Amino acid sequence: MTKWIIITGGVLSGLGKGIATASIGRLLKNDLKIVTVKCDGYLNVDPGTMNPIEHGEVFVLEDGGEVDMDFGHYERFLEINCKFNWNLTSGKIFKSVIDKERKGEYLGKTVQIFPHITEEVKKRWFQISKDEKADIMMVEIGGTIGDIENSWFLEAARQLKKAVGHDNILYVHLTYIPLLSSVGEPKTKPAQRDIAQLRAMGIQPDVIIARTKDLLSKKIKEKIALFCDIEPENIINGKDVPTIYEVPLMFENEGMLNIINQKFGLNHKAELVEWKRLVNRIKNPSKQIDIAICGKYTDLHDSYASIIESLIHAGAHLDAKVNLKWIETTEIEDKKITVKDALKGIKGIIVPGGFGGRGVEGKIEMIRYARENGIPFLGLCYGLQLAVVEFARYVCKLKANTTENEPDCSAPVIDILPEQKSVDMKGGTMRLGAYTADIKKGTLVYKLYGNSEKVSERHRHRYEVNPEFHDILLKNGMVFSGTSEKGRLVEFIELPNHPFFCATQAHPELKSRLQNPAPMFYGFVDAALKI
Repeated sequence: MTKWIIITGGVLSGLGKGIATASIGRLLKNDLKIVTVKCDGYLNVDPGTMNPIEHGEVFVLEDGGEVDMDFGHYERFLEINCKFNWNLTSGKIFKSVIDKERKGEYLGKTVQIFPHITEEVKKRWFQISKDEKADIMMVEIGGTIGDIENSWFLEAARQLKKAVGHDNILYVHLTYIPLLSSVGEPKTKPAQRDIAQLRAMGIQPDVIIARTKDLLSKKIKEKIALFCDIEPENIINGKDVPTIYEVPLMFENEGMLNIINQKFGLNHKAELVEWKRLVNRIKNPSKQIDIAICGKYTDLHDSYASIIESLIHAGAHLDAKVNLKWIETTEIEDKKITVKDALKGIKGIIVPGGFGGRGVEGKIEMIRYARENGIPFLGLCYGLQLAVVEFARYVCKLKANTTENEPDCSAPVIDILPEQKSVDMKGGTMRLGAYTADIKKGTLVYKLYGNSEKVSERHRHRYEVNPEFHDILLKNGMVFSGTSEKGRLVEFIELPNHPFFCATQAHPELKSRLQNPAPMFYGFVDAALKI
């Protein structure tokens, strides 16, 4: 019978429920089918139309689903490909219930939050479990205890125990224990009140993960245990660590796997030998390198979460720490700083994805500097498009631009995909998900992907390299190292006689794993280390 682990959080947001969920899953993954579900309270159907500065990165799945960034943690830690229907937002649930009401499926009943919304939530959970033949269903409830918008998910989680049985469900709660510097000791009162509120909602946690600056003493654990009606050994330290990839190791040392085994009658053992080796590499690298990320969402680093993790993965395999310098490219445009000064000491430049015109000219200047000065450059999605604009302007001598920012430009080297011209709904309508590219033999990209002639990466875009300008770009020395299977779309570009100048229309960062880094990122960091 499927076992269920419900993960909740309290006191404040941003404690790391997604990382905690992924870390528990990592302990269980070797011979069990783990399915990770995330429940988000917002009324958006998905985060695809939300500003990255407000919500963080939009993570794109193989099936084209735009989901919460916690799915990035799930995939990276568990080495799985998640599915769009595993992300349940209030928007999805409410829309489904309202659609059923309009069709008359409730047979004239008054439709309410309780029980109709909660029943829809449970129905989705059980359907996912059945479809995936899950051994372990891990359900993370977004937000914090007391948020109105996650109350229906919490009530569904409470009711779940009666449906599946006490021995088949484990409630894990992540809480915060602040350290007051004025008194020099951790304070448990916020956690006590937080857990009291959870218990008032009918959920008694089996495990408490205490987010702290340092390890909790036995005395503090016993105090929490007394007031929260839980055994002290079921209070897990979740202290700050140098890298998130150390969290599964910390949980294992704290006895998390033993608690799960005992609860579910399992005899599971974690396999973390290679994981431990790479974590040690991350913590104790033999060399360092400075890389610049040139974007416009730099106020919130979570906007580029998968890029950051991909650089960590590549660095771990190359025994190097990648130090990041965040360059807000609007400052280049506004002449607040010169490109040369901004890139002082930098060994590699990344221009990531994005939308709109703000900061674009600054990005183009960064790309030009990298091309002309032999600095390794990696362009991702919009980064590829702007690399083409830069090359068309300064090598092909065209008055080039993208029609996204200049609809009537004389040389629209980047133009909207034909099938996108009639789209008027913004949510979920881009070219999304996994697409296969044909790779040109003998190119750098061909080498990076292990001499593979076909490569699948995930996409999220509306614009493409305009086919009308393919010939002039190729004539002037740009290499199309990968194209879509029908040859229309340029998927990868590179420049010969440069240490590393590559870009892709895709988002390879979305498939990078600690034990299997993204080839484009590995090649980029490797080239930068040699400069």
